[in-house]
Amino acid sequence: MADERIPGIDPGVPPSGDGCDECLAGADPGWWFHLRRCAACGHIGCCDSSPAQHATRHARESGHAFLTSFEPGEDWFWNTGTQEYYDGPGLAPPSSHPASQPTPGPAGRVPKNWEQLLH
Repeated sequence: MADERIPGIDPGVPPSGDGCDECLAGADPGWWFHLRRCAACGHIGCCDSSPAQHATRHARESGHAFLTSFEPGEDWFWNTGTQEYYDGPGLAPPSSHPASQPTPGPAGRVPKNWEQLLH
């Protein structure tokens, strides 16, 4: 679906930071596999493959259904309510975490057995 004006997507809101807000604040487990951005408020959370799944939790708790990737080179929107992909408008920069930030991340906080801990 392509639409430049999708209710629930605010193109002018910048991302909340460079990594998962909750993981960086010390919430368990404190690391992520990939990052997702709330298309309504800019909240950055970790993906559903990550142990804590903060992005989807934010979507559920806030009622902000649309998430987008916060990974370099990815450009898609996911509606957590309808379970559908969307094409959407460009969002306020930056469109991804810094290229210098490793995936998984953040640097120094990812356990050696991280692959065994993914969902």
